[in-house]
Amino acid sequence: MTDEAYGALRASAALWAGASVLITNRRGQVLLQRVGYRPTRLLPGGAVERESPAQAAARELEEELGVKVSVTRGLAVDWVSPAGRATPPVMKFPGEVLHVFDGGVWDEERIASIRPAPGEIEAVEFAEPADLPALMEPGDARRALAALRARINGTGPVLLEDGRPLVPTLLDRVNAFTRHRAAHHWPWHGGPAPAGMPVRQCWGWLFAPDGRVLTLLDPANGAACLPGGTPEPQDHGDPATTLTREVAEEAAARISDPVLLGYLPDEHASSGPCARVRMAARLTDVGPSRPDPATGQTYVRALATPEQVTELFDWGPGAADQLQAVHQARSLLRIPKAAHQPVSELTGPACW
Repeated sequence: MTDEAYGALRASAALWAGASVLITNRRGQVLLQRVGYRPTRLLPGGAVERESPAQAAARELEEELGVKVSVTRGLAVDWVSPAGRATPPVMKFPGEVLHVFDGGVWDEERIASIRPAPGEIEAVEFAEPADLPALMEPGDARRALAALRARINGTGPVLLEDGRPLVPTLLDRVNAFTRHRAAHHWPWHGGPAPAGMPVRQCWGWLFAPDGRVLTLLDPANGAACLPGGTPEPQDHGDPATTLTREVAEEAAARISDPVLLGYLPDEHASSGPCARVRMAARLTDVGPSRPDPATGQTYVRALATPEQVTELFDWGPGAADQLQAVHQARSLLRIPKAAHQPVSELTGPACW
């Protein structure tokens, strides 16, 4: 082919290019924009002009939000097919390659500095990830959630087609963030619960030898919980006994003697004020997965770093203090700090 013919051929197959930015607050909620020209919410971003996608993302943030941010980390690259976006036929939408960048976690000071572009951005709001499908177009919501999961996994940009990953990770397979995260905005207190305050729950941070911890995921919606549960009469008021029993029932696992981390005071529990205890232990043995006899639920057993675990919940300001106590216990148990890696399934059996 001549250069002219080859250029014409490539031009006939040209796609649009776009860039958007995933930004969260410290609670893990996603920044969305309300615009006057669409009924659904959008991530900040827009068309790539005569610039790189990263330059376009940074430019759009400054134009739309009035915030200057360097954008360097990619989360997802999505091929949006002509059928993957609802556009007027007259637009002749040819498809688009859309890059999603990581805008980071914004604190209150940076959020307060947002100045929405007048005439374009009507409002800016932070939404719980599980609410994105109701607020955004389906493809936009899939893309945003896939980018959020990629950020937690930390494996670099994922490849998507119409918002669906070509190679789904564990968080994709269990549809993480499609159900509201457990919101536990209680202050953290180290040490035992006060005398007279009943213990209604005991959860455990259970360490594998590589420093990751066991997390239980609902296979249908990815809802996460740490192993543990409610004290029973046969536990005789001993949180360590409760945790050991619940871990065996829920996760078919055995642990070393637990150490107490602290507790969370729940002043508004339906049964009255109570303490929710947190402990730490080593995982020593994991058997074949089986249903929890109390609920009939068979959880997906996952290994995640402690930092990844906190992103699966909405624990508020107390999360940082609890995380610090977790790492202190990890050092006491002589467990190494986990390297950042994707959340992975623990299929078992295993013995450490």
